[in-house]
Amino acid sequence: MDREPRTGHQPKRTALTERQLINRASKGDPAAERAIYDTHVDRVFRMAYRMTGDEALAEDLTQETFLRAFGNLDRFRGDASLSTWLYAIGMRTVLSGLRKVRRLRERETDLEMAPELPGRPRRDAELRLLLDEAIDALPEDMRVVFLMHDVEGFKHREIADGLGITDGTSKSRLHRARAWLRDYLARYGFEFTEEDAS
Repeated sequence: MDREPRTGHQPKRTALTERQLINRASKGDPAAERAIYDTHVDRVFRMAYRMTGDEALAEDLTQETFLRAFGNLDRFRGDASLSTWLYAIGMRTVLSGLRKVRRLRERETDLEMAPELPGRPRRDAELRLLLDEAIDALPEDMRVVFLMHDVEGFKHREIADGLGITDGTSKSRLHRARAWLRDYLARYGFEFTEEDAS
């Protein structure tokens, strides 16, 4: 039987839209999850590495970001792009991871072995512990902006892009966070300055 000659116009597979990928991935389709992962993993990893400076930790936090994202895809409303939504989840995941790492490192430091110095050094240690406690107690929206700006050095434009908010909202949340921290520390006789956060 003669075969029909090939014309070179084979039917193309149409690429799935982002919304279709999200719908399939939210139902556990591994191919859709892989497509989303491959599209966005580099950006999430770059952010994680920039904030941690540790390749292995950045890889772990990137994986955790996608696990969290795929577990919550059914909550993605589409108000922001998928890229922005993933970046925001990544940012929260990284910040949470950094806090855990910092706490572990602080616990590994034996304060009893530090030389006894009068006055200021002990007070500085107390301020640092109290500040960590105060930052943990901040409402999440203010805490994320405060850590990104005052601790990690992100600009308001970067924060706004990452969290899907405006520059003005970022600035407002930072202002409120600093005021909240000042009030919190003042109750214990400490004064908060921006340098304390770095």
